[in-house]
Amino acid sequence: MEQLSTTPLCGRHEALKALMAPFGGWNMPIQYEGIIAEHKWCREQAALFDICHMGEFMYEGDFESGGLEDVFTFSVKSIPVGRSRYGFLLNEQGGIIDDLIVFRLAEDKAMIVVNAATADNDYAVIAERLRGGSFTNITAATGKLDIQGPLSRAVLTTAFGDEFAKLPYFKFTTMNILGSEAIVSRTGYTGELGYEIFLPAAKVVELWDLLLKDPRVKPAGLGARDVLRLEVGYSLYGSDIDEATTPLEAGLEGFVNFDKSFVGKEALLRQREQGLVRKKVAFEVLGRRSPRHHYDICFSGENVGTVTSGVFSPMLSSGIGIGFIRPDLAVIGTPLVIMHERVSMEATVCELPFYRGGSLRS
Repeated sequence: MEQLSTTPLCGRHEALKALMAPFGGWNMPIQYEGIIAEHKWCREQAALFDICHMGEFMYEGDFESGGLEDVFTFSVKSIPVGRSRYGFLLNEQGGIIDDLIVFRLAEDKAMIVVNAATADNDYAVIAERLRGGSFTNITAATGKLDIQGPLSRAVLTTAFGDEFAKLPYFKFTTMNILGSEAIVSRTGYTGELGYEIFLPAAKVVELWDLLLKDPRVKPAGLGARDVLRLEVGYSLYGSDIDEATTPLEAGLEGFVNFDKSFVGKEALLRQREQGLVRKKVAFEVLGRRSPRHHYDICFSGENVGTVTSGVFSPMLSSGIGIGFIRPDLAVIGTPLVIMHERVSMEATVCELPFYRGGSLRS
C-alpha cells in the first residue's frame, strides 16, 4: 500500500470526522459537512482549507546569473517585490511539468509554490537548471492555510488588524501572525476573495483553531475546492494539464512570455507554427448530470475527445466540464454528446469561466 504523507492538521480533520482520501501522495480531507454545503459556504461566507500538502522552495541569489530567469515561462526578475506571478515549468517538448506561482520576496529572493504530487520532481528539475544561488526545499517546515470567500477579508481583519483591507489581488505582505513571520497573499483557487497564508508548520494548528472560532468560518475539503475551481475554469494539474499537454493546447498561452528564454520554447514555437491537433474546450451539460474524468466527447456520432474534469455546478444547476477535442470543433455553441458506457448527455461548447459572479476582485 502507498505510504501517505499527512499534514499537521490530520488530527483536527479526524476529530471533525472528515472523509479522508489519498491526493498527490497525501492523506487529505475530501469533505466534512458535505461538498455542496462547503461549496455554498465558500461562495457566501468564508471557508478554510488545509493546503499544507503543497510544495515550497526558496531561491536566493541573482535571478539572471543564477539561471532562475530562464527556468519558467515568465520573467522572475520583472515581478515587483511584493507581487506574485503564475506560469509553468516545461519539459523540452513544451509539456507542462507543473504549474506554479513565484513570489518575489526581495530583489534577490523568491519563493516558488508548486503542486504536491510533483514537488520532488520539480525541485530536482529546477535545481538541475540553475547555475548558481542558494536553492532550498522548505516544504516540510512550511504550513499553508487558504481562507476563501466574500467574508474572508473581514475575518482576517477581525483576527489580525487592518493590514488585509489594503492588499490588492496577486499582492502579498509579510507580517507577524501568532508570533511568527508569515506570508499572506491575496490569491486562491476558488474565484472568491481570499488569502493564502504561509507560516511555520508548527503554527498551523494554532491558526486553524483560531480562525474556526469565528462563526463566519467553516472548514472545507478538496471536494468543494474542485467544484469551486472548475466553476471559474482553473486547470487542475494531473487532470487538465500534464507533461503530455502544452500551454497552447490548454488555452494558457497568456502565461507564456515568448520574449524570453525558457526550456520548451522552441517546441512551443514549432507547435504554434504547425497548428494544434487538439485544444481545450469548456462545455455545459443540458441537465443536472455530471460528466466525469475520462468520459468520451462525441460529435455527430464520432469520438472527438476526452473529458479531463467534470462536476455538477451548484451555481449553474447543471453539469460542467473541460476536455480536449479537435480544434475545428472548439467553437462556442458547438453541440456535443458526453458518453460513458450507457451514460449519454447532451452538451454545448461554452466560454470560460462558467461562473462570473464571485467576489475575487472585491
